[in-house]
Amino acid sequence: MMDAGRHPRIQLLVNSEVEDITGFVGNYRAAVRQHAQYVDASECTSCGDCGDVCPVVVPDEYQQGFSSRRAIYLPFPQAVPASYYLDADNCLGFNPIACGKCFEACEKKCIDFDVRDEVLDLEVGAVIVATGMEPYDPRPYDEYGYTRFENVITSMEFERLICAGGPTAGELKRPTDGAIPQRIGFIQCVGSRSPNRGVPYCSNICCMNTVKQTLQIAEHYPESQQKVFYIDIRAFGKGFEDMYRRSREEGVDYVRGLPGSVEEDPQTRDLVIHVENTLTGKREEHRLDMLVLATGLVPRKLNGSGTRSVDEILSLSHTSDGFLMEAHPKLKPVDAPTRGVYFAGCAEAPKDVKDSVTQAGAAASRAGNLLGAGQVRIEAITARLVEDLCAQCKICANVCPFNAVVEANKKQSIYPDFIEAACAGCGTCAAECPFDAIVMRHFEDAQITAQIDAILADDAMSKIVAFACNWCSYAGGDTAGTSRLQYPPAIRLIRTMCSGRVDQKFIWHAFEQGAPMVLVSGCHFSDCHYIDAVTWTQRRVEKVWTQMEKLGIRPERLQLEWISAAEGQKFARVMRELDIMLRSISEQEVAETVEILKKKRPGAPKIVAPTAQPLASAPA
Repeated sequence: MMDAGRHPRIQLLVNSEVEDITGFVGNYRAAVRQHAQYVDASECTSCGDCGDVCPVVVPDEYQQGFSSRRAIYLPFPQAVPASYYLDADNCLGFNPIACGKCFEACEKKCIDFDVRDEVLDLEVGAVIVATGMEPYDPRPYDEYGYTRFENVITSMEFERLICAGGPTAGELKRPTDGAIPQRIGFIQCVGSRSPNRGVPYCSNICCMNTVKQTLQIAEHYPESQQKVFYIDIRAFGKGFEDMYRRSREEGVDYVRGLPGSVEEDPQTRDLVIHVENTLTGKREEHRLDMLVLATGLVPRKLNGSGTRSVDEILSLSHTSDGFLMEAHPKLKPVDAPTRGVYFAGCAEAPKDVKDSVTQAGAAASRAGNLLGAGQVRIEAITARLVEDLCAQCKICANVCPFNAVVEANKKQSIYPDFIEAACAGCGTCAAECPFDAIVMRHFEDAQITAQIDAILADDAMSKIVAFACNWCSYAGGDTAGTSRLQYPPAIRLIRTMCSGRVDQKFIWHAFEQGAPMVLVSGCHFSDCHYIDAVTWTQRRVEKVWTQMEKLGIRPERLQLEWISAAEGQKFARVMRELDIMLRSISEQEVAETVEILKKKRPGAPKIVAPTAQPLASAPA
């Protein structure tokens, strides 16, 4: 961080947060609120005179509450810039000034209580999201006594106790009496791999962090006794298995099983651990001086000064775990679905320092390549507006997940502006447009209906028309094929970039041409590569189901399934289930459907927008 602070081409904005980002790849504008620090960092020499006279004492967050700080303080020894920071929430110098001792003690006159927040308008070409993560909070589920027993601490608190720059200068001491603990226990997976209490995933770093801490204790306190209670040790990584082996050689006792209860002896303050050792099948009791909870990692919740979060500002999607989702887990592991936005560190998934540094270097390289190119090459699958059909209803601007449709600027044009550099080609705008005013390059309406006609031209009763998302469902079919999974040949796939491209008229056209069944398949809600486009797919299909019921057509003939690229088995299973349903549909039922739709097809004559008198609002 000190190197970054000294770099002539790096500008560090401390105590700042992003309020808004607008624009598109290569042409972003960021509104950054720089909160008032009340201390001039360029003049402060970190002499500490202000802190010496400050009467306010509060717990030090950096030391995990094991020591205290003043209301004006140096955040941590390596802080950049190396200047004091005034905590306005605890300072007595505001509304009205009741103290002001720090101002009087400062010889350089660096302190100014009248400073206000400043909003900076920055022009940027790329954005790297490195918002990090947070350790799991064990307080809600207190089965291990974290809130009841002082000698039960988290792994992060343990790091501060054993650190040379910590509150005890690196000497490990019990919080209750300051004695050096001789019997230390570690409980793994606190909050991780616990669907009912914490998070269902493995947090990646907890096992090796505990192994490292046991080696540190063994080096400084060789006479100590250590016990690790675990489900299984996941020592993947270069040199990690060797570290785990060395820990066992140092005499650390690894007990396979998580404690059922933790109690405290009121006389000795010892912690009594009851656990079933799954290797021996016996119930054991262990007495400890200190217990360390190896807490997992959870996504960091970041909100700006307003109500918009960082992921909302940048139109970012999440995985089911809550971490940010990359554009492709293998081909684009640091790219966000929004062009020009990249991920680094634990914002994308739990990872250790080495993997975070590696991803940060990849993100910097990707941003550097983008900025150095001068021009951005995009795929020719973007949306195009047919102005003669546009009614300025603003539906396209509302449904676009990438903010690629900008509302009309009345001074320049009455029509919305389509930013091709921001458009990802999902086709949601074209499917939602009630006037057919949007054309998707290479996925035009005529091309898709021609595929439907070709599929149903011969022996339509033996075929199922399926619209499959390019990234997930279509790839799931590939996974099923490469895995040699067997499924009936009735399915006929029509590839779209996103299930959001599937217009209602495609479904009705398929039924009108004699399709016995239609399948719409796309990404899971948490895996959508186009942010929230699948939500519009869901609404659209539900509307068709409602209309089918009103027309007397069985809604079961239209199926909606979410299949990911890795779910080849689910793809094959769904196809087998659809084939069974296909056999229950008779030719007479299909013929009746065709006749019904010929007489009254929902939304058949689409409204053509008048060009002379544009509509002021969307039609009902």
